[in-house]
Amino acid sequence: MNTRYLDILKQRRSIYNLGKNVTFPEADINELIETAIKQSPTSFNAQTTRAVILYGAKHDQLWDIVANRLKSEVPNEQVYASTKQKVASFKAAYGTILYFTDLSVVADYEKQVPLYAANIAPWAEQGIGGAQQNVWTALADNHIGANLQHYNPLIDGEVRLAFNIPTTWELRGQMPFGSIEKPAADKTFVSDNDRFKILK
Repeated sequence: MNTRYLDILKQRRSIYNLGKNVTFPEADINELIETAIKQSPTSFNAQTTRAVILYGAKHDQLWDIVANRLKSEVPNEQVYASTKQKVASFKAAYGTILYFTDLSVVADYEKQVPLYAANIAPWAEQGIGGAQQNVWTALADNHIGANLQHYNPLIDGEVRLAFNIPTTWELRGQMPFGSIEKPAADKTFVSDNDRFKILK
C-alpha cells in the first residue's frame, strides 16, 4: 500500500518559529494555496471557503492589528508583553492566509436544501477545516512551516476595513507561514484503543 501521503501528513506540524527565508516565487505559493482550497471537498460542492493571502506590508499590518486589539483584552502590561512577543512570532513569518466562510453561500444553500438547512453551516465549518488541512499539508510538503490561529472575532471589524473584505465573508482563522527556523517538538498521541473501534 502506498503510504507517501501519510509521510507528508506527518510533516504537517504547528511550527511557531517561522522566518522569511522562503525561496519559492509568490505566484507559485499562491497557486499551491488556491489549488489546495479549490480541490478540498464541501457539502453539495457549495465551495463556501474564501481566502486572502497577505505578504509584506499587508502581512505586517494584520499582526499589528492583532497586537493592538489584544492590548485591551489582557489584564496588565506584563501579560501584554508576553502577548506581543507571541504575536511578533507570527509577524516574523513570510506571509499569512486569512480563511473565511462566505455566509451568503451558506444562506443560499439553507434555502435550496431546507431538509438539511440546520446542517449547512456546520458542514461549511467542516469544509474550511478540510481546506486548511490541505493547504497546511501542501505547504509542509514544500518545507514551508505554518500554524493556525483564531483571533477572530476580536479582529473581524478591523480586518474587514483594512483589507476590503466583503461583508458576507466571516473570518474563521489565520495561518502564518514561512521558513522553518526551528522544528516542532515530538508529537504525542493518545492510545489507539481510546480513539478507534474496528468492527466486523
